[in-house]
Amino acid sequence: MVSYGFVSHLISDKTQFPFFYRMVPKEEPLYLGIVKLLLHFKWTWIGLIVPDTGNGGRFLRIFTSLLTKSSICVAFLHSIPTGMKFYYNHRFKIDSFLKWHEVNVYVYYGDTRYFIDGILIKGIYDQHVPSTVGKIWIITALWDMYLTAICNHLPSQHIHGIFSFFIQTNKRIKYVDLETFLNEMSAFREMMFPCFYSKHTLSVKGWTRCREKEKMESFPQELVGKALSLDSYNIYSAVQAVAHILHAAYSSRSKRTTIAGGDLQKLQPWQLHPFLRNFRFYENSTVGVYLDENSDLAADFDILSYLVFPNDSVVVTKIGNLKRTETPELKFTIEQEDIMWPRWLNQTLPHSRCTKSCPPGYAKEVQEGKPICCYGCSPCMEGTISTQEDADNCRKCPDDQYPNKGKDLCIPKIFTFLSYEEPLGIILISFVLYLFLTTVFVIGIFIKYRETPMVKANNRDLTDILLISLLLSFLSSFLFIGQPQKMTCLLQQTASRIIFSVAISSVLAKTITVVVAFMATKPGNRMRRWLGKSLANSIVVSCSCVQVGICIIWLGVSPPFPDSDMHSQPGQIILQCNEGSVAMFYGALGYMGFLAAICFTVAFLARKLPGAFNEAKLITFSMLVFCSVWVSFIPTYLSTKGKYMVAVQIFSILASGAGLLGCIFLPKCYIIILCPDLNSKKHLMMKVNGEI
Repeated sequence: MVSYGFVSHLISDKTQFPFFYRMVPKEEPLYLGIVKLLLHFKWTWIGLIVPDTGNGGRFLRIFTSLLTKSSICVAFLHSIPTGMKFYYNHRFKIDSFLKWHEVNVYVYYGDTRYFIDGILIKGIYDQHVPSTVGKIWIITALWDMYLTAICNHLPSQHIHGIFSFFIQTNKRIKYVDLETFLNEMSAFREMMFPCFYSKHTLSVKGWTRCREKEKMESFPQELVGKALSLDSYNIYSAVQAVAHILHAAYSSRSKRTTIAGGDLQKLQPWQLHPFLRNFRFYENSTVGVYLDENSDLAADFDILSYLVFPNDSVVVTKIGNLKRTETPELKFTIEQEDIMWPRWLNQTLPHSRCTKSCPPGYAKEVQEGKPICCYGCSPCMEGTISTQEDADNCRKCPDDQYPNKGKDLCIPKIFTFLSYEEPLGIILISFVLYLFLTTVFVIGIFIKYRETPMVKANNRDLTDILLISLLLSFLSSFLFIGQPQKMTCLLQQTASRIIFSVAISSVLAKTITVVVAFMATKPGNRMRRWLGKSLANSIVVSCSCVQVGICIIWLGVSPPFPDSDMHSQPGQIILQCNEGSVAMFYGALGYMGFLAAICFTVAFLARKLPGAFNEAKLITFSMLVFCSVWVSFIPTYLSTKGKYMVAVQIFSILASGAGLLGCIFLPKCYIIILCPDLNSKKHLMMKVNGEI
């Protein structure tokens, strides 16, 4: 059996009906095509009209699962009973159509027997609810002959558009009104087939005998296009397919019989199956179709749009296609600009949604107790965006971008670091240069007055080491300014830690030297042998070497390196130096603090030693300033980011160095320059009691 139309899917069961062939494709690809069409126009709130038949139930099971996967909701499901007259006379209530108001798109499963019945129900609804606006109908049936009936049962003001799917064709059929269509069909038969299939000896009209080889391609195509529908092409293609198969079968038997020298026997129906299974048919009205391994017709589909005019005439336009691919997925293509909408409507595209679309910058929010299509809209959280309507979730921008104010666009972040050109950098550079020049000025004074008692009394070598260390510490601030490089990152922390360790070691050596000097003045004290440069130099070298060792281990294990922080500051990529090993960073800082604490303790204990100019008092104040700066540095450093974190490090270096310079050397410079009478050996040896 060869069928040109849809039949029950039970007959398609190859185990029960192995010799049944359909000349129309399977319906399942159309269901996926309808879902793609709904998603393309964002129609997520639809109504289903299905006949109460086996085919209708099967359609519901397959189609509703596809809708659920695509987040499309069914506002109502209207099942058409088989007893339509009883339904109209006794069961029709307008209340059953209340939900029809909520949607503008209906998907109608057009079962062969009850196709027109569903259209009649819609006609009754339109008569009872005249306020309805234009609606969209999506038809699953492939029988083109019924679509003209739709237009005659539905007033044009209630029809926004009709979509349907047909086997892909090379022709574009334009419809006229039903009466013209029927008249042209009759004229076509009389003009194209003025012949008679039996003998015509007694025929009054004198018709000739038909050749039985007429082809659709030989007829005038303008008349064919007006008179035949696509359904007629389906019938014609099925008949042509059977004719080709019979011809191939007889030709094959004829060759075999001729070779065997026998007579042709009558061809049995079962002998056609090998030819049907290998069937592939081409003709100029349709694209090549064939039967697949399941004996189902494999073909591509055209998507057609029907525009209904007030005079009940219809124009059909091809707006897209649904094509097979090598994968199970179907390629869906649609040309929206080819769709013709009724001019009397103010909008170009009808909406069929349960809620308004969520604009970019918002995401869908499921509302409890409502269908998934009836969602709310919630703004994207900080740091996330959504660039399209009805986004399921907001997403983060790439690390090198950040959201704009509307949270619908990612903007490239700007690179930032403490530069020489910005105000903060200029201010810090000004302080560095000022302290540097001040240190140079102090060094110049101590060089000029190098032979005076005050300069000699304070161990000139330790003084030189301390001043040079302070000078280098101020210059090390330049390592922190500008775009981080590999070399500057390696030197930033290690250089500043070593320089300050040398400076504190020299101060500690000064303090210990003062204590030893006072102890050595007592009769019989053995501390006199420790006096001299050896003790001071050993203290400076030993204490500094420990810090150098820590920094070498730091550089060998996990050295600092240029890094970028993309998350601390919105809209900025902070270029900075990563410390590498955090433990080594705080280890080097802790050792520097340990030296400062020892120096402060020794100086504090020696502050009351007799003498007109006790340097231990000055060292105590300087260490108090130094420790205060670096203790406050840690929480401040941890609480700041970016260029301000770098500025905190520079400020700590400048403040601690300025504390040492000011507390230790400014009083001496004051005496050397402004009070030269106090810069004498007699005054330095004076005791607190006034004794010499």
